Amino acid sequence: MGLFCCVVYFTNMTEYRKAYNPNRSADWNYGGAKWRLSRSKIDLFHECPRCFYLDNKLGTKRPSFPSFNLNIAVDELFKKEFDVHRAEKTPHPVMVEYKIDAVPFAHEKLDVWRDNFAGIETKHQATGLTVCGAVDDIWLSKSGSLIIIDYKATSKIGRITELSDSSWDQQYKRQLGVYSWLLQQNGFTVEDIGYLVYANASKDEPGFDNKLVFETTLVPVEIETDWIESTLENIKACLESNDFPAPGPLCEHCPYREAAGKKLLAIHNANKS
Repeated sequence: MGLFCCVVYFTNMTEYRKAYNPNRSADWNYGGAKWRLSRSKIDLFHECPRCFYLDNKLGTKRPSFPSFNLNIAVDELFKKEFDVHRAEKTPHPVMVEYKIDAVPFAHEKLDVWRDNFAGIETKHQATGLTVCGAVDDIWLSKSGSLIIIDYKATSKIGRITELSDSSWDQQYKRQLGVYSWLLQQNGFTVEDIGYLVYANASKDEPGFDNKLVFETTLVPVEIETDWIESTLENIKACLESNDFPAPGPLCEHCPYREAAGKKLLAIHNANKS
């Protein structure tokens, strides 16, 4: 697919204000009326069970940070593009270029499935957990099965054609796996290969000129769902336990909390003596 331009609007970061709340309402914790196990929470458990426990059992989540507004803008523009072809029942040019015999999937619940506060939902019978996730897009193959799609935006050197073994890329693979599993739980047949529609911003332009130039590529992802059942069982056991789990081996938040706590406690004890 050719290059396309995206006009960029910057948010004034000095306007960003959000007070951190370390004690979330119990309704949003495990066992509360509003709690659900989202795709992102499953990935948090994979990254660090202790942070997951603090968030979902005790109601103290990691501090948040401002949204990636440029990525959100690219997502919205992609959705507008694909929705035009969805209404016309025609393939998007990227499908044609990569010889994907499909069209954007039209379904009465698609807007709900794409809503971050709703998403695709299912009740996992073995654990009783309500699992949910919000997709970027779904395509309908000629055979009638569904293809999971996620939009990504970045700025890397070279052409993006495949997933790497980086933690980010493996997270993307799990992400598509959860979406596929959710659709299957809702009675749909899903293809074993999903795709990332990747927009890669070029740094080789002569200047900014109020725009970024992107190259769009389609990256195939082999979808795996066989890990989900055991993960949900482990999550259930974690949430039901009164003992907090060990931190994830690569978690940066847990060492920070431990180091900060020890140093503050040392000052506190020194001042008492």
